[in-house]
Order: sequence, then C-alpha cells, then structure tokens
Amino acid sequence: MSRRHRRTPADTPPPDDVFAEMLLAARELLAVRSPLDAELMVSDMIGAWWGKRLHGGDVEQVLGEGLVDYAAKAGTPAGLTLLIAMAYLGTARQAAKAEGAALALMESGVARPGWADRVGAVKPAGCYVSRDAYGDQDTVVCTFAYRSPGSYRSGAPSSPEEGEDRHALVVVVDYNMRGMARDAWVSSQVDKLLEQASAEAGGNPMLRFEELEPQQARALLESAMKATRDGFDRKGPPPVSDSYGTYHAFARARIKALPPGRKRPAPLHTEAPYSRERRAMLAAEFLASDAAEHLSDPSAASRCADHIIDYGCEQDFMRPMRVSPTKCETFLLDWLPKKIMLSPAEQEAVPYVLSAWVRFAGRRTGLPEEGVRATLDAVWEATAKFAEAYRDPTTAFGLDRELVARLLPDGDLSALARRAFAFPFLQGAAGDILLDRLNPADDGDRRLLIELDHAAERHRPDYQEHLAWHEEIAARLWEGDPPQLWEAAQRLLDLGHDRHDVLHVLIEIAERIGDHPDELAAALDDIADIPDAPPA
Repeated sequence: MSRRHRRTPADTPPPDDVFAEMLLAARELLAVRSPLDAELMVSDMIGAWWGKRLHGGDVEQVLGEGLVDYAAKAGTPAGLTLLIAMAYLGTARQAAKAEGAALALMESGVARPGWADRVGAVKPAGCYVSRDAYGDQDTVVCTFAYRSPGSYRSGAPSSPEEGEDRHALVVVVDYNMRGMARDAWVSSQVDKLLEQASAEAGGNPMLRFEELEPQQARALLESAMKATRDGFDRKGPPPVSDSYGTYHAFARARIKALPPGRKRPAPLHTEAPYSRERRAMLAAEFLASDAAEHLSDPSAASRCADHIIDYGCEQDFMRPMRVSPTKCETFLLDWLPKKIMLSPAEQEAVPYVLSAWVRFAGRRTGLPEEGVRATLDAVWEATAKFAEAYRDPTTAFGLDRELVARLLPDGDLSALARRAFAFPFLQGAAGDILLDRLNPADDGDRRLLIELDHAAERHRPDYQEHLAWHEEIAARLWEGDPPQLWEAAQRLLDLGHDRHDVLHVLIEIAERIGDHPDELAAALDDIADIPDAPPA
C-alpha cells in the first residue's frame, strides 16, 4: 500500500508528578487510627483513574503498578502506608508487587502505621437485598466488622458482632443497564441503614427487602462489577454514579471477603430460557388476550410483539414479561430507533402494542396496579418523543425501502451505515449487470460487487489477493466484528479521507495483526489519522 499506519508508542513515561502528589497526600494515613478510614482513603486515591483511558497502555498497569513502584522507590513511611493498602485494595498484579515491596521496606526498618496489621481483616456479618417490584434494580447491602485486635493477634475466632468498625458496603445493580453495578458507597450506620430499608419495604408494595446468602451476594456483585467493566467502550466508561470510582477498589476487595461457591440469584421475574417456539407461543397468547383486543392492525401488532419479546429475552436477562417505566422508555426511545427497521404501519402501532403489553404482562407477573399505571404513563409520555427518536431511513436519508431491505435482511438498523459503506453500489447497472438484483448478503453476489468496485485495479499483480482482503473487510463490516473496525473507519471518514484509502488502512492493519482479536481491536482503537506516505 502507498500509505502506512504508525501506531502511537505505548511506552509513555508514568506521570511521576501525579505519584508525588499522591505520596504527599498519603502522609495523612500516618495519623489515621482506623483501618477502615485508611482503606477508604486509598480507595478514593486510586479511584481517581478508574474509568480513564490511557492511550497506548493499560491504566491499571501504567498508573496502578507505576504508583506501587514509585512508593517503593520513595522508601518512606508514607510510601509504606500506600503499599500496605495497595496490597489489599489493588488488582492481583498490583497487590503482589505492593506486598513484596512493603515487606522489603518493613525489613529495612521503615516505620509502619498502627492499623497495618488489620487492613482487610474483616468478616462478613450479613447480606441483604432490596428489590423494587419492577425488577429494575437490586440494592445489595453487605455488612462487615473488623476482628478485635486481641483475637486477630492470637488467632482466636471472633464473631463479626464482637468486632470493631462495623460498616456496610452498598452496591446498586441496574438491570436496565445489563446488570451493571451502577453505584456504590459505604455506611458506618449499619443498624440504622438496615432498619430504614426494612421499614421502607414494609410500607411500600413496590419494594421488597430480604436476607441474601453471602455466597449469593458475592456471585451477584462479582457479576455486576464485571458487567460494568465490560461496559467500557472507546467513548468512555458506562454511566455510573460519581461515587462508584471512589469505592470501586474497596468494593472489589470486600467482595472477595465473602465466601464463594453459589450461583448469583436470578433477577426478579426471570423465567426459563425462551426458545423461538416459546417466544411465538407467548406472542400468540398476547394477541389473543383481552389486553390486545383493541389493536386494529393484527399484522403490525404481531411484528411489534415479536420485537418486545425479543428485547426482553436478549437485552433483559430472558425477562420479556417484565415491564417498568424505565424499561419501556429505553425500548421505545433507544433500542428500537437504533436496532430495528420498522415499517410505517409498525411505527404507528408500536406505542399502542407496548401499552397493551404492559397491561398483559403486568397482570401475569402480579405487578401492583400502581406500577402498571406508572408504566402506562411513561409509555404515553415517551410516545410523543418516539417520532423524533425513530428516524426512518427511507425518509431521513432518502433511501429506497427496497435498498434498505437488501442491506438489512436481519432488520438490524444499527448496521445500516457500515453496510452501506461496505457496499455503496447497489443500484443501477455496470455493463450488462443489474446491481439492483445483487444481494450483498450472498457470498457470490458480494464477491461480484467487490470486483465491480475494483474494476480499475485489475492490472495489479496481487489483484486476487487484494480483492480477497477487501472481501474480508467487507464481511467484517457487514457483521460488525470487531466493532472497532467501523469506529475506526468513521473517525477517518470524519477527517475527510477517501473511502478507498480508509479501506486500505483497515486492510493493512488486519493483514499485519492476523488472527489475534484483542490485538486487532487495540490497533484499530489506536488509529487517529492516515499519515502521509513516507518520502521515496
């Protein structure tokens, strides 16, 4: 190729000025008496980079491990306090490095704080979960206490109630965000917290408060924190609370103090997996129900019901029958406009079908009447916004509906732009070949379309190999695998680069990286521009 992509070097030096500031702040840890306060302070410190992206390197490696190295090199009491806390709060790699460095400093005579022996020396006292009747979220409360100093030093067992510094870790798990941990905080008012949660549930039919086995709490929270971690993309972290990063390291460490060994409890309203046959039966039950009798277009109603059921199964933990204001708003204003190609009849019908579904599903799941009313209100409030949120490509972009149908045989509206980029010539004729009759989803027709797109390059000695790479990139764009491929293409297109030059850069990277998905995704993330060709 005439152009070469140059990756940004990954060996960016660690920000020592940031480490120096953190080491200065760590002096306050020397005056702290409580291990809980020390852990929370360090969790807050290292939470400063949680959710950040570091170009050319992993943030936990460059900053987290860099801080450990900096504190070890400082060799001061403040540095030792950081290392002791990081040995408990850090990632596995950070903890291993911090523990080794801390032991070396202690052996050399560096003074350690009084709380050093008790960091992480906690036992779980009880776990609870507060659930709303909609099934939108779980608020998990895990209580802990430090072992008393005497029993810790002697090795004698002690009950959590007999320990010191009782505290509760509270984590909010949001199922409208694919089960992510969305918020976290710590409270020292354990009894007051539990009494308040129990009282609120006792007087509110929309809330449930119950005890949770510690093993189940651990499985639930590990799954939720993994979902949050997996929710990152190149545009930034998932939408969590401001306090989540502050308590992230503390929560991660406390969860490990819970006993392992149980499956996580299923979200509220979870049912057995829905096969295609079971989904079809559920749609038929709905359409035959009293809730759907007023729907005037049975064909459009059937297709809309299929979308509602598919959304509940694929995006909401196999819970098509679960309804809530937030879930319905997300379905109507976010998922449908991004994912589903609707006919004009379906666009008109979907709010009415969704309202009927709320009545049908609410009755089946036993949702309190006030919950059904609130959900219906949310649907009708969102209906006015739906016309703006759903941009029919046949009107918004001036595309022929038959052309859109060829590009979206699976109805995945989110794929339209990248597939149109991969196959821009689908109408008209090329010689005696009618492009309107070629199907870009068919391997044979796809190959022919790519050949027609590169007719001017048939003189190339590597024409067949080059064509095969274009076919590979086109197939990946069609499937959206990996998603970073289309993201990189959009960045280059936004900078004004020619479509063919963009394709050549994508081919070059795919050819250079080979069959290494993670390396390919990282290389694509690094693309910021197409550099000029080097001088001859």
